[in-house]
Order: sequence, then structure tokens, then C-alpha cells
Amino acid sequence: MSSFIIEGGHRLSGEITPQGAKNEALEVISAVLLTDEEVVISNIPEILDVKNLILVLEDMGVKVCRLAKGRYSFRADSIDRDYILSEEFVRKCSLLRGSVMVVGPLLARFGKAYFPKPGGDKIGRRRVDTHIQGMMNLGASLDYDAQLRAFRLSTEGRLRGRYMLLDEASVTGTANILMAASLAEGETTIYNAACEPYVQQLSKLLVAMGAQIDGIGSNMLRIKGVERLHGAVHTILPDMIEVGSFIGMAALTQSSITIKDVSYENLGIIPDCFRRLGVNLEQRGDDIFVPAQEHYQIESFLDGSIMTLADAPWPGLTPDLLSVMLVVATQCKGSVLIHQKMFESRLFFTDRLIDMGAQIILCDPHRAVVIGHDHNFQLRAGKMLSPDIRAGIALLIAAMSAKGTSTISNIEQIDRGYEDIDLRLNALGARISREE
Repeated sequence: MSSFIIEGGHRLSGEITPQGAKNEALEVISAVLLTDEEVVISNIPEILDVKNLILVLEDMGVKVCRLAKGRYSFRADSIDRDYILSEEFVRKCSLLRGSVMVVGPLLARFGKAYFPKPGGDKIGRRRVDTHIQGMMNLGASLDYDAQLRAFRLSTEGRLRGRYMLLDEASVTGTANILMAASLAEGETTIYNAACEPYVQQLSKLLVAMGAQIDGIGSNMLRIKGVERLHGAVHTILPDMIEVGSFIGMAALTQSSITIKDVSYENLGIIPDCFRRLGVNLEQRGDDIFVPAQEHYQIESFLDGSIMTLADAPWPGLTPDLLSVMLVVATQCKGSVLIHQKMFESRLFFTDRLIDMGAQIILCDPHRAVVIGHDHNFQLRAGKMLSPDIRAGIALLIAAMSAKGTSTISNIEQIDRGYEDIDLRLNALGARISREE
């Protein structure tokens, strides 16, 4: 287990560029399984989760070539059909959350796919019902393999398009069904579809591969299935979660930094949510400038009631940034209620922040009230364990502002979502060392 040793209290300065979006990468890399022709993808973040997915594809028989840093060529023209039904394949997929995205492409192209219970963060229950029900809506049959401890989906001939209303606007569920429907016979309508920029990006890649998709960017997608898809070239968006994380780092350390090439039009409500915490960030072209401030005043609602920041399906606030906003609020002036609706265990990391001196009332697994110190009291350094990717980066931000030297262990969780984060932040003036 590796650790970060963080010497807190240093202000940051300079410019930093966000990596490619992790969540988009997992979707579009899985989409290469839909064709036997070459697909070239650029701006791939070379982080642990993405690398592991690429390794899974290589084990399946996909030819992968690293053309340059972040630019890869994929060709799935010789898939080992015995391997994708093997116990080893199911076991590897069960360890990687992103592996759920290969189910739709494999089922649509080869007629069979296993769906093991996915791994990933320990942030509470993550349902896969939407994925499985979507595949069954397209005509797949389902049974459970007790020996492999995985669901088995299969179909005779091509999947068949139909109308479906999703029980939740699941991002990965929408993406999985969308990929499967692109090769289904007839027309598929997905209502209550997720419409995040990453689903839009996946749709654009599929269209470039020959798919017929209407309604991109809305919550109703119509897909006319085609018999085959061809190769294409695609570039991944900047990671909005990293952009938000950098804004949070600048605010908590009272620093001035510029975040380059953020694809501002795809950030949605994120900049405004930080402004509600008192962060006076500025849009400069496609960059974000975060000026140094001595004080950050949390807004109240117009009737004077306490500000609430809550996650919601796009274009609402992504749940992946609530942990960052919570830790920023600990040093703002005022109070805010953080309401994490989508995952029931993501706020438990606040115990570590309370140990560091933060004033937080954890109301229940979904809600926490933060009473800001207004930088009148500096957080104390401590020893912490990263429970998941987003809590890990929040704890790293807290440690960067704390008095003294902190240790964060289990940083493999942070590495799953952030590429060379210690080196990139040290270039801005942070003091972070990695201990294997």
C-alpha cells in the first residue's frame, strides 16, 4: 500500500491542464469492441482504472497500440470468444468497475456476455439493474451462473430495438444500452436517458462509426440499428472532475492558479456551485482563472435560509465533486448543507476532516452540515486512509492546507482517477512525496 506525505500550508501558483475524462474514456474504449476496424482515441488519461480496462481488452484479443502519450489505436478483429466466457475473464471484470461497459458491445456483436458484480469504490450500493433490464428489453435472455457468480446474457441472432423507459438516468446504464442498440435490429428509444457530456461524446463516436442516433444531449435517444460499424477517430474531453478538484485546491490553499483548456461549455453548473461557496473564478477564453482570496463567503438562499449543495443527474451537479466542495466549505465563511443523494456511504470520510479540526455535523449517510472556519483556524495534519477516489482527493486537498505534515495511505484509490497528481501539483508549489 502506497502513501502520500504532504507538507501542508504552501500556496500554489502557475498553470495546470486537466487530464482526459476518466468516465468518458471507460465508455469510448469499450465501444471499440463494436467493430473489427481500427478506432483511434486521443487524450486518454493514463490512470489505473483506464490502464486496467485496456489490459482486459488486450486479454480479449484486442490489438492495442500506444501511438503517443494519451493516444491509442484499438482493433478488435480477433476477439477470443472462448476467453470472454471464461472464469478468468469474469474474475478480472469483477475487480474493475469500468468493465461493465464491455457487456453491451459483446452482447450486440457476439450474442453472449457475462455480467459479474462490478468492483470499484466502497461508496455504497451501486445497482446494475438498469444495465441488465436494458439488455433484456432488447431481447436478451438472462440466467445466473452460480459457479462464476455472474449473470449470463445471451441472444439468438441480433438484438431487437424497442421503446424503453429507464428506471433511473444511469450514465453507465445509458451508455451500455446505447452501444448495444447501435447494432440491434430496428429502432430503439431510450427515455429518461442520461445526457451527461460523456454520453454525448460516446454518441458522437458511435455516429462517426456509422451509428444513427437522434436526440444527442437530451434525455430521449432514438437509435436506428445498423448491421455493422466501422472505424473512427475520437478525442476525449477534459475531465470536469479534475477541473473542479483544481478549483477546490486553489480555494482551500488561498492560491491563484490558471486551469487551461477546460472545455468550459461542458462544465455545466460546476463553476456556479463554486461561486456559491464564494470562489470568484473567472472564465478566460477556454481557461479558468482562480484568483487568491483572503475570504470565501458562502451564499444564502434569497429567503436567508442555509445554502444547500446537492447532486443530481445532468445538468445538475455531479456527485463526484461534492466531496471536494465539502472540504472547501470547511474554510469558507458561513454554513452549507451538503446533500449526497446518490450514494449512501460517500460522506463517511468526514470523520477524518473532523479529526483535523473541521466543524462538520454528519446528519445521516446522505447529509452533512459544514460550518466554515473562514481561515481563522487552520486544519491540523493527520494520518488518513483514502476510502475511494473522490474522498481521497478531498483528503489530499485538506492535507495541502493543513498545518504540519500529513500522511494519506491507500493512495492507489487516488491513482485510479488522477494521473501523476503528486508531480503535477508539486509543479504548482505543493509539497507531496510518494512513499511506496
